[in-house]
Amino acid sequence: MATNSLQFNTFDAFEDAGDKGGVSSEEKVHVRVQQRNGRKCITTVAGLADDLDIKRICKAFKKNFSCNGAVQKDLEVGEVIQLSGDQRTNVKDFLVDQEICHGESIVLHGF
Repeated sequence: MATNSLQFNTFDAFEDAGDKGGVSSEEKVHVRVQQRNGRKCITTVAGLADDLDIKRICKAFKKNFSCNGAVQKDLEVGEVIQLSGDQRTNVKDFLVDQEICHGESIVLHGF
């Protein structure tokens, strides 16, 4: 009877959140979803470059996704876009399609 050596620890569940590749953690765009009350939730987009027009990007999000949104100023992160509803995949697709960010620099958080 042959014995098979089992190899655990070959899969890293947190590999996508690590700092691998050419993008440092300061250059990543974090897209999070936060639960409000009941079924309501808010999507936040933080970490966009300072030279971008955040208000214009928020306006484009609102128009394309048919949702409400606002730009909030945060002391630690800078300007953060808040969108109503779960818009994580829409935001990622929009940022990649419009060539605002690369796909590997966008990190999706939540649920």
